Amino acid sequence: MNGMMKAIVLNEVVNSEDISISEIKIPTAKAGWVLIKVKAFGMNHSELILRKEEIKCDYIKKPIIPGIECVGEIVDPSDSDFKPGDKVIALMGGMGRSFDGSYAEYALIPSHHVFSINSDLKWEDLAAIPETYFTAWGSLFEALKIKAEDTLLIRGASCALGYAALQFAGALGCRVIVTTHKEKYLSALNGADEAIIDDGKLADKVKGITKALDLVGPRNLLDTLRTVEKGGIVCQTGILGGVYTLEGFDPIKDIPNGVYLTGFYSNYPTQEIVDDMFSFFNERGLKPIHGPVYGFENIKEAMMMQESGRMGGKIIVVME
Repeated sequence: MNGMMKAIVLNEVVNSEDISISEIKIPTAKAGWVLIKVKAFGMNHSELILRKEEIKCDYIKKPIIPGIECVGEIVDPSDSDFKPGDKVIALMGGMGRSFDGSYAEYALIPSHHVFSINSDLKWEDLAAIPETYFTAWGSLFEALKIKAEDTLLIRGASCALGYAALQFAGALGCRVIVTTHKEKYLSALNGADEAIIDDGKLADKVKGITKALDLVGPRNLLDTLRTVEKGGIVCQTGILGGVYTLEGFDPIKDIPNGVYLTGFYSNYPTQEIVDDMFSFFNERGLKPIHGPVYGFENIKEAMMMQESGRMGGKIIVVME
């Protein structure tokens, strides 16, 4: 496919107010890769980190188009089993770091990280799903093995991933208890059965927890382990607390007897999991939760909003 496309291209650290849209050649499909016409994409904190810091690292392929996920249609399926016009999502696998990502009108993506979808949702709603809802789905159903009879604690729920997990668990029929560190976020968590301001010590304040999704991370993880009942499972997926490792962690002493600790890493999506997730959406008539929507021509404003931290959910960018 010949022609030019609009894209965000990064070579170095750049502030949101200095972002500009470039015109570059549309990439050409090749064996093992498919060309997608991007319809929309969600913005992620990892892309902010890339633009502000990580772009300096040698392992980032430069120049780079950021973006770790997108939704769109197949333009050129190359040697894959896709057909032109297939509705797909793409996520992870090195998007926006090892190879060009989704902040563009077209994206050339390895076919093993592109998945067909069956959904009548609008593009802007679909764009909220790939990375965020896949991570929530894997954390709940693969790592925590959640069931309707569970009481789930979501620690650090006032983020896009927390909203997604709350929506999934609520639709399944679980009792859900959520925490946030600021009172102003409580209103956004009104789908929960109970909402608590988190002061870092929950172990003696909640009872009957059978599963816990910890999005705060190592900062409070040992306390989270003490909140669940014997036989319960804790999944540590997020690192909102800004602490990335557990110093001096002693598994024998720090994990209560009969409690299980796991995690979820979202770099390995499969078509089977994507099918199960979209079937859940379709059967229950769910519409994903997200924040403000911007046109691609206003992506500078979208990035400025992301940096402000005032978005109230995942920011979505639509291409048309």
